Amino acid sequence: MADIGFTEAFRTDEFVVEIEGIESPGITRVTGLSEGDVDAIDQPDGGANITHKISSGIVKYDDLTLERNMDGTQADKDFLEWFTQMFNLNGTGTGSQLRRNGSVVKKQFGEEVIRFAFEGAWIKSSKFADLDAGSSDLMKQTLVLAVERMYRV
Repeated sequence: MADIGFTEAFRTDEFVVEIEGIESPGITRVTGLSEGDVDAIDQPDGGANITHKISSGIVKYDDLTLERNMDGTQADKDFLEWFTQMFNLNGTGTGSQLRRNGSVVKKQFGEEVIRFAFEGAWIKSSKFADLDAGSSDLMKQTLVLAVERMYRV
């Protein structure tokens, strides 16, 4: 094969989401992949006219947003069960105590190339696409997961 002088970047279209080791089909978009963020604190230097930037030492992670097609499969039931266990309307839900671990796996031509693992995720919100009789759009669910920790494996 001829050397073309550059390496092609990975595409964003081939990925799977695994939660507790089970692939969740129908997920069409993932946002919020992050290796963390640390706040910077301004520390003035006494007697001088400069300020130093120092780390707060507290690492925070973005929320992970999953957009998925509603299709009547087991995945619909699994996400509903997770949400229901957390937010029972009769007040018996566990809230953010019910957490799950998982991964977002980026593939390239069927082979895994990057894995982002997340820990301690809980459903922060679940929203659905607008219904419109004059539209041919797919019914989507958008789940926002708060995560304790995320890292690239």
